[in-house]
Formats: sequence, C-alpha cells, structure tokens
Amino acid sequence: MKFTSQMTRRRALGLATASLIISAGLITPTTSLGAAAGGTRAIPSGGTTSIQTRPLGVDGLQQPELRPGGREEEEGDGEAGQFTRPRPGFKNGKFPKKPLDAPVVASSAVAGSNADVQASVNGLTHRDQRLANGGNQFSLEPPDQALCVGNGFVVEAVNSVLRVRSSANATALSGVQDLNTFFGYPPAINRTTGVIGPQVIDPVCLYDPDNQRFMVVLTTLGSLPNGDFTGKNTIDLAVSNTGNPLGTWTIYHVPAQNDGADGTPDHGCTVDGVVHGPCFQDYPHIGQDANGVYVSTNEYDLFGPNFSAAQIFAFSKAQLAGHPASVNLTLIENLAVDGSPGFTVWPANSPAGEYSSERNGTEYALSTIAGDGSETGNPTGTARRLGIWAITNTASLDTATPDLGITSRLTNSQTYVFPPKSDQKPGNIPLGECINDTTMPTPFGPGCWQAFFVPEDEPAHDEVESTPDSLDSRMQQTWYVNGTLWGSSGTAVRVDGELKAGIAWFAVSPKINGAGKIEGRVTKQGYIALANNNLTMPAIAFTPAGKGAIAFSVLGETNFPSAGYVRIDESGSVGPIHVAAAGLGPADGFTSYKAFVGDPPRTRWGDYGAAVTDGGNIWLASEYIGQTCTLAEYFPSPNLANFGSCGGTRTSLANWYTRLTKLSQ
Repeated sequence: MKFTSQMTRRRALGLATASLIISAGLITPTTSLGAAAGGTRAIPSGGTTSIQTRPLGVDGLQQPELRPGGREEEEGDGEAGQFTRPRPGFKNGKFPKKPLDAPVVASSAVAGSNADVQASVNGLTHRDQRLANGGNQFSLEPPDQALCVGNGFVVEAVNSVLRVRSSANATALSGVQDLNTFFGYPPAINRTTGVIGPQVIDPVCLYDPDNQRFMVVLTTLGSLPNGDFTGKNTIDLAVSNTGNPLGTWTIYHVPAQNDGADGTPDHGCTVDGVVHGPCFQDYPHIGQDANGVYVSTNEYDLFGPNFSAAQIFAFSKAQLAGHPASVNLTLIENLAVDGSPGFTVWPANSPAGEYSSERNGTEYALSTIAGDGSETGNPTGTARRLGIWAITNTASLDTATPDLGITSRLTNSQTYVFPPKSDQKPGNIPLGECINDTTMPTPFGPGCWQAFFVPEDEPAHDEVESTPDSLDSRMQQTWYVNGTLWGSSGTAVRVDGELKAGIAWFAVSPKINGAGKIEGRVTKQGYIALANNNLTMPAIAFTPAGKGAIAFSVLGETNFPSAGYVRIDESGSVGPIHVAAAGLGPADGFTSYKAFVGDPPRTRWGDYGAAVTDGGNIWLASEYIGQTCTLAEYFPSPNLANFGSCGGTRTSLANWYTRLTKLSQ
C-alpha cells in the first residue's frame, strides 16, 4: 500500500514510501588480489563532539512516523536473483549443483540457571530510539546493535541512538543520544519545521585496548530537506579523544559513494542498471589487529538494482588515537573469492595482544558464499564452503604510503542453508489488533485503524501474528584469538523433524604461506538448535583464556522472542542454551503488517547482534521483546491520549527491546 501525505489529518505515517531500516578439509585454489587498488587519501577531521542528551519526546503519533524516500535495504529478503549484475560462472565444488538439505541437528538442552550472569539489563529500546532528541526521530526497525567495552565503560548503539554504561554493573552513565546530532548533522526530522536530516544507519562499535579509544562507525546518506537522497554517502567514524567516552570525540566523514566524486574511485554504479550513479555502503562491520581498524561494507547501487562487492576501509589505529587534523584512509576495493564477489566479509576483532604478526601484521576475516544468491551468485541458498581472507602488511598503515595486500580462498565446511522465517508463541499484538478493529471510537470515526489511515486507504483488517525474519546465512561477528578465527552464521536446521532457524559455528586455523597467500582449514564446527524454537542473529566472542559465548535470539512455539546464549570454549565444547531474558510478548512492529509494508510483510528482526570481551568478562547484546499489553491498554482513550505507549513500555509502531548481559569468564 502506498502512503499518501495528509499532514493536517490523522495519517500518523504520512509518506509516499515507507522506510524500513532495515538494511576441515580440502581447500580450493587461492585467489590473491594484490595491493589495495583503491589507494590512500587523507580525510580531514569533521570537528569534535560529545554526548549531550536531551529529554525524550512525548508519547503519541506525530506525522510523519516513517522516513520518506528512505533506503529499503536489500539484504536477506529471500528473493534470489534480485540484482542484475552479471553472475559469475559455476565452478565445480564451489556452489552446489542443487540445493543442499538442511542439516539434521539434535536439540540442545536448556540450562536451569544462569550462574555466570554478572549483570543483565534492558538496553536501548524502540521507545528510546523514537523519542530521543526531543522526539525529532523516525520509527525504525529492526535494531542493528553495536557494543564495545573497555576501561570501565560500555558503549551501546542501536540504529540511530547511543548510550554509555558502567562495565561494573551496567548502570547507565548517560542519557540516550541521537546519532544525527552526535555526528554533527541536523536531526532526523525537525518536528517544528518538517525538515528532514541525513539518514544514519547500521552503527558498529569498537574499543581499541592498545590506545584506550572507543570508536563508533556508521553509514550516513545525505538528503535534501524533503528527505530525498542527494547521492552522497559517507562512512562516519567517531573516535574518543581519551579512554572516557563521556568526554570529547573527534569525527571523520569518509566520502563513500565511489562514483568518482569527492576523491572516491568510480565503481560504475548506476541509477537504473545503465546510467551512471552513486554507490552505497551497506552493512558496515568493524575489526582490528595490532596496527589497524578495518570497516567492511557491502556496496550496492544507491538508486539502481546492482550489487558490486564487499569493500574494506582501513585506518591506522595509532593515527586515530591521536585525533589529528586528518587521517589516512586506505580503500581495499571490490573483494572477490574464487571468482565470486565478496559479501559480508566480516573482519575479526581480538582482545589486546591476540593479533597476528604474520607478513608484517595480518588482519583476518571470514565470509560465507550462500545468502539468498543475489550477491554471491549462488542460486541455491546453500553451501559448504567458507571464505577466508587476510589483509597483510598492516604495519604499513602507520606510514605515509600504506601498501596493504589482500588474499582470499575457500575452504570446506559443514553445510549451511538459508533459514526459514521464525514462528513465535501466540500472544497480544495490539498494533495488529488496532489495524483489524472497526468499532472502537476515535476522533475520526469508528475503528482503531483510523488513527493510522485515511478512509481511502482503509486496510483489509486481516492482520495476524507475524513470523519474524531470520535474515540469511551470511557470516556474523568474527573473533581471532590464540591463532584461531571464530565465526557463526544463521542456517536452516531440521530438529525433531521440524525445519527451524538455527546457528552454524566455525573455528578456522588460518596462516599466510611463503608466497604471501592465505592457507587454512576449518578445525572445529557445529550447530546449535532448540526443538520447537528458532535461534537467530548469532554473535560470537572469545577471551584470551579460550572461553567464549554465542549470543542470539530464541523464539518459537514455546518462547516469545527472548535473549539467549550458549557458552563455548576453544576445544569446541558447547554448553546448554541459557535464556538471559525471557520475552514477554510477540514482536508487534509496523514491518509485521501488510497495511504498512505490503503483502507479504517481512517482520524485521535484527540485522546483527553483538558480543565483545574486555579481556575477562564477555558482554552480549541481543534483541528480545521486553513488554506486552492488550489493545485496551494500547488504546486507552477515544481522544488518543497516550495512544500506543502501553504505560510507557513501547510506542505505537514497534515494541522491540535489546538486552545487555555480562558473563563471567
């Protein structure tokens, strides 16, 4: 359904287009891509900033609630062949000739207690995000979670907001800071003038233990006052000037449209598959070694239909720590592995001192080659190969002329398969029930639905509880510890005869040979599944002592969306499933319903979670549902007073929460 703007009436959404912020074995031949072809350029400082929070806005509907003309991210939508770029040819053994069956997996046990939990608190919520900066924000889902810990602090970010906590007990040390303001931009929307600011998406966070610096990175899309995109987009990086994130930060805005403008290379992106246009850096993720900080992205046409390849933006850690007037940025362009474009090449994070010194410094990364096939060219949505990557000569990042190498290869792994959508335990869905209601009195006539839609857009009143998205089988967070590279991804599993979403995890032993090319194999791997339930959005982290954890969401026939985890050690031993915070109700956000997003809806459920270590304890961030309410509580008054807030536990358009959990080593 299209959204038509009626700013003076009851259209809470009031848009032309809805914006879903979304967003052991044989080795195949090595591909070495040589030096970083994108070159190095100086990025001037964009000034300084600090966390200056404003009071939250007020409950109730404000027009518009969804960003007009926003970027609807393509990733993981389950429609193979979505992009029109030329497909790489098949190579024997790289992609399956036909889809592989989902692995049959035994159900894990569920732990009866959580003795290793030192603290567990609600993190940022949709309500925090929407009402930040005095309410000058849009409704967004799902949460994209950033987390970093060090020097006594926890920095968490979700979508377009940030907050600082104490790592001692998870107590909040700041209010909720909107990221538009933090990065020096106008607000997402000025509720007084209606002017729309740049769109900030996909935050990630890193703590540099060697220099005691916090970093927050995201993609920003420039826009006109009406919300239309200008074509310019940047990788924005904020670095704390000290080890205290409550102090001053320095900002760097890296032009990233890669269309030849603003010092960027020209990657041939289009506006329609033919006419030249800007590229767009999606799904940024961050890692580090002794010498550098590495931000990987997936590059698409901003306005057109094509996917390019993964890119890596590399910075000197030492240079960033000094917050100079300009920093060097080295771009590693258009990554490929065995003839396929790289997709979600996730650079590894490491605890202090757990870095590879090979080839004058090496940063490792992992990827998969399945997804839905749109980006990788694999039409089956299934695979049993992993991509292993290495950026070499990283010590050169501290010189005036960095000379990085990149090498990649595929290695055999267990099977992973595009996961199904996740069912969830039945419960109250007041937003869905509101759309279906045709009798409750409102100022506009009978029917709760009239709070959102004008009569000519009356919905079908047939909404049902949703099946949250399980994303796809891309690699999620990776860690390099004690010479082993760890990663995890989503996969379909068959558990107790049912097809469910589960988790595949991998341990890889990588090294660089005498010719400077990467070698390695999967040394340990396994699956995690739970009968009658789904496990989604895994995030893995390890301490130097070889103790780890994998965070995820748990949802299904017997669980509302909950925050779960397992413990794992360097031997590959995986413990039972723990529920750190049990969900209280179903997901009930606007992406769940046809009336808002079309048919079929795609309930957006986290594009990524987070897991980090401060060298001892492990911190986890997962999405869950931390509230529930009835339609009567959602719509307590015919005059729409306190509409949708359910006593201050949610907003009218979404009810997602995040959960932060601290585990002992």
